[in-house]
Amino acid sequence: MTHLLFLHGVGGGHHAWDHQLPYFADRGYPAHAWDQPGYGHTPLVEPYDLEQVAASLRRLIDALDGPVVLVGHSMGGMVAQEAYARNPQQIVGLVLGFTSAAFPKGGSDFTRQFIDARVGPLDAGATMADVAARLMPTMRGSRSEPAGVEQARKIMSEIPPDTYRKAVQLLTTFDRKADLQKIAVPTLLVAGSDDKTAPPSVMERMAKEIPDAEFVILDGCGHLGPMDQPQAFNAALEDFLKRKKL
Repeated sequence: MTHLLFLHGVGGGHHAWDHQLPYFADRGYPAHAWDQPGYGHTPLVEPYDLEQVAASLRRLIDALDGPVVLVGHSMGGMVAQEAYARNPQQIVGLVLGFTSAAFPKGGSDFTRQFIDARVGPLDAGATMADVAARLMPTMRGSRSEPAGVEQARKIMSEIPPDTYRKAVQLLTTFDRKADLQKIAVPTLLVAGSDDKTAPPSVMERMAKEIPDAEFVILDGCGHLGPMDQPQAFNAALEDFLKRKKL
């Protein structure tokens, strides 16, 4: 049986997948959600770079001892790409949600705004709860479930500030654009029509670079994806898994 391994975003943790784990377990899939190093009870790795984070994920994949579909949200989608590029063994499918193939280079306005919005308040003395309360409502879409925003706010509030700083920095080093055409497993890309962090136009271009990739837009969905519209997200994922016989 194929294992589903869910990978959270920079403001997330394993609880970001609370609407997915029981849903897919009830349908016969062994479903797991990791905490990236530094999140939850998972120890930090040093250096906190893509090589070490991907190696941590590889150890978990090896422990599952079977075929795995990686389901990544935002940062998790980047980590999924990184893990596949480094060690594709056992990975039989990819679901890349609300993410991109590379982080804009350091001098871009988007990069400066992204870092300022996330790390700037911490530098000014704010807590993670303060950052979460300010940031998460801006991630919602026009048809978001209110409970999803509250779920995301609570999860983000509990991230250690040092981990969050390291993870934000990690994102800025990611670039796997050149490897998209090398992806040789069934791949689904999921975008939110209202997502300003990973706009659907960006994700659609990404999908066109991956051989035979599928692309789905969730109408009225923001960046919070699996928490924002859990039913629509689960339906898209389940349909993909069934059609691809994963």
